[in-house]
Amino acid sequence: MTGSTVHNLPSSGELKGVSILLVEDSWHVGKAMRRLLSALGAEVLGPAGTIVDAERLVAERHPDIAIVDINLRHGETSTGLIDRLLEQDVAIIIVTGYAASSLPTRKVEAILQKPVSKEQLLDKLRPIIAGLSDR
Repeated sequence: MTGSTVHNLPSSGELKGVSILLVEDSWHVGKAMRRLLSALGAEVLGPAGTIVDAERLVAERHPDIAIVDINLRHGETSTGLIDRLLEQDVAIIIVTGYAASSLPTRKVEAILQKPVSKEQLLDKLRPIIAGLSDR
C-alpha cells in the first residue's frame, strides 16, 4: 500500500458493516491493507496467504467483497478461488504486481496494479459497496 501510514489512516466508518476477504501472501502488504480497511470500519477476514487459508476463512464467514492477489507463494494462483467466490456472488478486486492484460477478468470488479494507493482502492470499493444492497 502506498499513500498511507499508521499516522494518517482515515478513521471514518465508510466501510462499516462490509465483510472483506483479503488474500495476500506478502506479510507487509497484507498487514497494511488490513489496517486501512479496518480503520475504515470493514470486517477484514485475513490476510490469507494461501488458498487453503482463504477457503477456511470463507467457510467461517461469507464475505461481501474479496481483495485477491492473483499470484501467491510457491506458484499457487488464486484463479480457482476467484471462480468459487464469483459463484457465491462475492465481488472481486484483483491486486497484482503483474500486467493486467495477462490476467483473467471473469466478471471481476477491478484489477489494480501494485503498489495500490488508499485512494485507488477506495475508488473501486465505493461503487461495489453502493451496490451491495442490490445483491
